[in-house]
Amino acid sequence: MSGFDNLHQVLRNLYSDMMPLCSSMTGVAKGIAGIGALLYISYRVWKSLANAEPIDVFPLLRPFALCLCILLFEPVVLGTINGILSPVVQGTHSLMSNQTLNMEDYQKKRNELEREAILRDPEKAFLVSDEEYDKKLDALDWGFERFGTMVAMKMERAGYNLQKKIQEIFMNFLELMFKAAALVIDTLRTFFLVVLSILGPLAFALSVFDGFQATLTQWISRYVGIYLWLPVSDLFSAILARIQVLMIDQDIQALQNPDYIPDGNTGVYIVFLIIGIMGYFTVPTVASWIISSGGAGAYGSSACENGRCDRRGDRWLSFGKCFRTCTGG
Repeated sequence: MSGFDNLHQVLRNLYSDMMPLCSSMTGVAKGIAGIGALLYISYRVWKSLANAEPIDVFPLLRPFALCLCILLFEPVVLGTINGILSPVVQGTHSLMSNQTLNMEDYQKKRNELEREAILRDPEKAFLVSDEEYDKKLDALDWGFERFGTMVAMKMERAGYNLQKKIQEIFMNFLELMFKAAALVIDTLRTFFLVVLSILGPLAFALSVFDGFQATLTQWISRYVGIYLWLPVSDLFSAILARIQVLMIDQDIQALQNPDYIPDGNTGVYIVFLIIGIMGYFTVPTVASWIISSGGAGAYGSSACENGRCDRRGDRWLSFGKCFRTCTGG
């Protein structure tokens, strides 16, 4: 396991270790939810009595359900969401791992065929083989011609090795940035999930109050959206690895042709790495396309705009936009 894989595993363990801290917010959230439940129920009971209407008990169960979620926040709320989304993470990670292993095997085969292709060229074989280098020197006659040819061969070989070394250093740097970009996404994801998890009971408590009911759907949508950063990132990595496999496979097919001599140009691969680094920072945007918050708030806004705010919408969105619009407040 590489150092980057170890860091990703550390982030997984960090998230698990931080989850018990959710209980520290439970006490505060229970107090806020209790006050919200008192106001929520008393307002609706008073309104029904003032209008001489029967009391609808079903909407009054909402604060009790939220309080139950607060009491069992880690095992019920987080456990349910994580349990549903974990198979998605495992599936995408398995897909990425398989593509990465295939790419490594293809890369080894390509490097071997590239060396064999260079050895087939008598003019360039000495660049990659000490044996061919010595044979070419032994074939020269002693004299100034041998000395000049030997200096030219040494300079050409040194230039070839320097070019390969520079390309290797630059590609290693880009590969480091490529892996660092994925680590940045995973680190930010873990930080956001920890914050949302610890302050989740508070968000559930505030959603009891009228006017803050959208807090619940927004918290769930944001938690799920950020949780999906990792599978989206793994899918992006799998796609990049698959593209690399296809590129290397084309090189292998070309290198298997006895008449093909590689030119050693790695510009396409460098550009590909740069595109991959930039692509990692689009992961949050792509994850936000998968899930979006909605619910009662969206329904109430639509109902008022269409001029058909009924008593059901009025009852559920009492202090929301629909209530204010339809009552002239």
